[in-house]
Amino acid sequence: MSELAVRRATPADLDAAGEVTVAAYAEFTEGPDDHYVALLRDAARRDREAELWVAERSGEVVGTVTIALPGSPWREIGADDEGEFRMLAVSPAARRQGVGEALTGLVMDRFRSLGFRAVVLSSLAQMTSAHRVYERHGFRRAPERDWAPVPGVDLVAFVAEL
Repeated sequence: MSELAVRRATPADLDAAGEVTVAAYAEFTEGPDDHYVALLRDAARRDREAELWVAERSGEVVGTVTIALPGSPWREIGADDEGEFRMLAVSPAARRQGVGEALTGLVMDRFRSLGFRAVVLSSLAQMTSAHRVYERHGFRRAPERDWAPVPGVDLVAFVAEL
């Protein structure tokens, strides 16, 4: 297996990053007509309004994450001294190959280098595989910050001190 590279997305990566995100979240959406699928696919918007990063192996985008700095409309629960990330996604074909670990590590390193106190995220309770990755990076549940963006979509919060 070739080496995994994690880097900022380029315009050439945007379509692939969007498709990887849709594929990674497919089991958690209500199918192609779910309004959230369009947001998942819109990597170009995330790249404009936040920082879009990709994991690449053998020239193929196999994962992506959106880093939402203060002021980004992609932030949901982060305080000014907290980093926040969204839509960490790994291609179903690349799961269990260290992609999620590498992307989570990149997020932690990025926010640490910027001087943030902590990193936060929201996740569906059903995303237990992702939760195990986050916990290995020092995240703990923060139930007091759980919330629902729309009725029926209950998000659980995690925080990691840096």
